[in-house]
Amino acid sequence: MDDTASGMTTIQETAGRGLTGERAVLLETLAKHRMLFRHTVTGLSETDARRRTTASVLTLGGLLKHVVEVERGWLDFVETGHVEGSEKWADFTPEAVADGTTPEREDMTLGDDESVAGWLERWDDVAARTDAFVATGDLDITHPLPDAPWNPPGMSWSARHVLAHVIGETAQHSGHADIIRESMDGQKSMG
Repeated sequence: MDDTASGMTTIQETAGRGLTGERAVLLETLAKHRMLFRHTVTGLSETDARRRTTASVLTLGGLLKHVVEVERGWLDFVETGHVEGSEKWADFTPEAVADGTTPEREDMTLGDDESVAGWLERWDDVAARTDAFVATGDLDITHPLPDAPWNPPGMSWSARHVLAHVIGETAQHSGHADIIRESMDGQKSMG
């Protein structure tokens, strides 16, 4: 059995242990996509973490940082009603995107003083915090979404909705990371 299949088996046996219903499903699904992403960046050099292998500006290190910050930011939202940095979201208008005047995406680029190991360690802390909330927190807690061109005015999200969003972000960027890594050295998460 390869590492990915073994990891999937372990997650299905352990994630959400002692929980039932949607809490177990949320934890298992999030753990699976975290594991796939982590597998993709395993053994990566710091140089390769910053390397572009496609026409996109995305890098493995930048994607890792983004996924960790997305999970942390949205858990902050669940707990406080605020996502750090969301005050800049209103600047992402179609016009600003078209003319290149949107704010710099610091969450998508590794700084010189940042490392894959450091972000993986931070992810461990964020994941533990998220998992603890999923196990015991109020999934119905709801807050108004920050102002942003992609959020309808007056819309709110529950913790449940936030967790579905975090799972979706993690899965989507895990796929992006898999393509980048395969383009780099042929390593694939699955298949």
